[in-house]
Amino acid sequence: MAGLEHYKLAQDPAFVRLSNMNNNRYKYFRWTPRTAGITFAYMVVVPGILGYIAYKTDGKYDFRAKRRGDDMREY
Repeated sequence: MAGLEHYKLAQDPAFVRLSNMNNNRYKYFRWTPRTAGITFAYMVVVPGILGYIAYKTDGKYDFRAKRRGDDMREY
């Protein structure tokens, strides 16, 4: 009853290596200039750009929908 008999298909060794690599990725991570730049971009630059856009467009648009009893004209 024990063993690998319950698998219907043989596992591809490349997929097994890929799965093991993804599961153990944190063990082999190293800070390099490339990984530091990518981390900086995603943790500082992208939120900064989104915050700047949000700050500049704050109150500029009115997304409230028309409701029953509202006048069709914009004032």
